Amino acid sequence: MLTPNLPFSLRAATHLRQRAWVEIDRAAISSNTWNLRRLLGPKSQLMAVVKADGYGHGALNAAEAAQAGGASGYGVATLNEGIQLREGGIKAPVLVLGSITQPEELRACQDWKLMPTVSTMREVLLCESLAKWNGRIMPVHIKIDTGMTRLGVNWEEGIRIVKVLKELNFIRTVGVYTHLAITDKSSTAKKFTQIQKQRFLAVLNGLSQYQIESVDRHLANSAGTLSDNNLYFDMTRVGLAIYGQVPQSSLMQVYALRPALHVRARITLIRQVPGGVGISYNHKYVTDRKSTIAVVSIGYGDGVPRLLSGKMEILFKGKRLPQVGSITMDQLMVDATNVEDLRVGSVVTLLGTSGNQQINAFDWSQKCNTIPWEILCGFKDRLPRLVLNSSN
Repeated sequence: MLTPNLPFSLRAATHLRQRAWVEIDRAAISSNTWNLRRLLGPKSQLMAVVKADGYGHGALNAAEAAQAGGASGYGVATLNEGIQLREGGIKAPVLVLGSITQPEELRACQDWKLMPTVSTMREVLLCESLAKWNGRIMPVHIKIDTGMTRLGVNWEEGIRIVKVLKELNFIRTVGVYTHLAITDKSSTAKKFTQIQKQRFLAVLNGLSQYQIESVDRHLANSAGTLSDNNLYFDMTRVGLAIYGQVPQSSLMQVYALRPALHVRARITLIRQVPGGVGISYNHKYVTDRKSTIAVVSIGYGDGVPRLLSGKMEILFKGKRLPQVGSITMDQLMVDATNVEDLRVGSVVTLLGTSGNQQINAFDWSQKCNTIPWEILCGFKDRLPRLVLNSSN
């Protein structure tokens, strides 16, 4: 129960930690960014990707922390995400990685000093027309499709679009980039990555041919940045890694990144049950002995995937407790047998660190047959987000 005479800041903090919450360690984002900048060396800048609300960490939190670590610009997916950064006081370059096709959106992009990505000749000519009408030069990045088959002009048409851009007066090409399609460590992935790189280089040669200078060339994402320094150009686009996560398990032992997101919740009930008792919906789990079952106040309505039912663990003071039964919308249950110091109100960790133990988004993604990006983006608005200065 809240104490009425507590200062407001303490009452608010107590309330935010009442049920379940997400802790964001800004110092971890800064540290990860700094270490990645050192990895890149002096010739390559780091663009911090803060789309999807900073991968669930808060876009403005992530941008400010990454800037403190040496990021020189930001990548977002939508116009609104870019505007949010500007309204939050971010002045560094911001690239909209998603497609902007409507005149009013491109006009807003120019008004807010955001750089659009152009993928088609139509977008090029539309940007030129709008910029000419406004009497202001519009900086753009050209997206080249080298094998992702998503956004971008086909690499074989890249030289043609470069030639057109050279002849226009109100568009300034400040960047050209592509996106890696396969990020695992297989020989097939490595081979196709090299194919993409060669296709990208063919377009870059066209830039030199038409004397388009001072262009930021970027190809590597987090996977490319961590796995192959031959993929560095003038800039790399790093999202997952600045948040302390890796796209491949093999990279965990190589890079000492600090997870910036911790998911914690409280125990709301502890009960003793005999063997042979069904737990949660449909009784998919039945106790095989006398057990202590603890209810944790978080569920799939908060972003814990239901697919983790019976597959995940939680941490309490460095101990791993197995989750049992089906995860429900607002609660999940764990087997706390023989954990004597667990109490109603105790705080447990679902993602992050506790003692010398850690559970990360990659662990969950493997058990759900998905990717860590989806895990991080899945936590819902009803979980308060507490921004901390350290992970302690």
